Amino acid sequence: MVEGKSGTIEGKSASETAKKVQAAAANVHEARAGGQRAPEGATEAVARRYFEAIGAHDLDAAVAMWADGGRENVRGQADVIAPEGVRAFIGGLLEAMPDLAVEIVSTTTQDDRCALQWRFRGTFAGPGDLSGVAPTGDPITLEGLDLIAVRDGLIQSLDAFTDTMNLPRQIGMMPPLGSTAEQRLMGAFNATTRVRSSLAAGKAELIAEGVWVVQGQPGRCNVFLVEEDGGVMLFDAGIRPMTRAVAGAGAKLGGIRRVVLGSAHTDHRGTAPALGVPVLCHPDEVQDAEGSGGFRYWPADLVGLPPLVRPFHRLLHRYVWDGGPVKISGTVAEGDELAGFRVVALPGRAPGLIGLWRESDRLALCSDCFYTVDLWGRNCEPRLPDPVYSFDTEQARASLRKLAALEPAAAWPGHGRPVTGDVRGQLERAAGEP
Repeated sequence: MVEGKSGTIEGKSASETAKKVQAAAANVHEARAGGQRAPEGATEAVARRYFEAIGAHDLDAAVAMWADGGRENVRGQADVIAPEGVRAFIGGLLEAMPDLAVEIVSTTTQDDRCALQWRFRGTFAGPGDLSGVAPTGDPITLEGLDLIAVRDGLIQSLDAFTDTMNLPRQIGMMPPLGSTAEQRLMGAFNATTRVRSSLAAGKAELIAEGVWVVQGQPGRCNVFLVEEDGGVMLFDAGIRPMTRAVAGAGAKLGGIRRVVLGSAHTDHRGTAPALGVPVLCHPDEVQDAEGSGGFRYWPADLVGLPPLVRPFHRLLHRYVWDGGPVKISGTVAEGDELAGFRVVALPGRAPGLIGLWRESDRLALCSDCFYTVDLWGRNCEPRLPDPVYSFDTEQARASLRKLAALEPAAAWPGHGRPVTGDVRGQLERAAGEP
């Protein structure tokens, strides 16, 4: 490993910088063409001379150091391809800061990669802008670290990580660090976050050994977090506004390992696309999880719902609840064991709806096998799913009887409160006479 030295780049003529760049590239190319290892320190030399060219405001020399098709990715600012993309980006920087001075703070090099810490100083005088911000005339200092990959004397890729918070502070877009104005701004933001979080979802509540629930609005959707392998498995994924609450609850319990969908409907897959973990469901739900979220068998425009409810639900499904299609990485079926629960097939509301059953404490997590809320989210006695939203109502009725026959001590639906006490009797009454 080669440790580079710190130093400030002095101004150099364009021709001198260009000659050094060309010589470095020629030496490396000649060594590799002869089957030799590139000279020790060649990678760092290329990286340093690239910054020398920028410091000398020699745009042609800087661009010449790139391989055609090389990629420069400045996180949060630019993702461009050499040569023209790099020319536009670096040229824009020089136009924004016409007196730009470049300092190399440190370098660390290994093989064909060099990590170079840099500091830019100058006046934001323009005429160019910085990431769309018009020139302010303020003196600014920018700091960051670039990871530069070099092959055959040319830059193949550059990944830049910059201090994106300091720039807006220096030009007045954000208040100074630690100032009264910043504290007020932070307080207002935190208050907004608390309001948004309280409207979208509550905190995780422990409902049984190793099982937590997060309930979110609108719809009082339940997402269950079941402890396993030092983290949690989600059963059902709720609605999109619950994403932060669910992710936060999962993080506090060791991290979300996977998601198991009770059904693929829009109000049960909502957070899944954003969580970045494997998602499983019953084989009969894959089509809807990766597709319409249930709309393929629901009536057009949800005809059949009460007139006042219909437009409200259409808006909720498409613009609030649904997080969009999600890629299914595996399937589960009747009898499979998941985190101490057994999968129970409960089709009807959806073709592949499933529940989870734990014999040890007779706990049932049932998704939409039944409801304890009405179409407006108000509490009601246990009831069958609405026919408008059901794939097969008679099948749903049979599944509810199947669930009741397990004689749960507590049965949690996908929305609202659980059923406790005489669970079997309540569910059988909801299913109706055989």
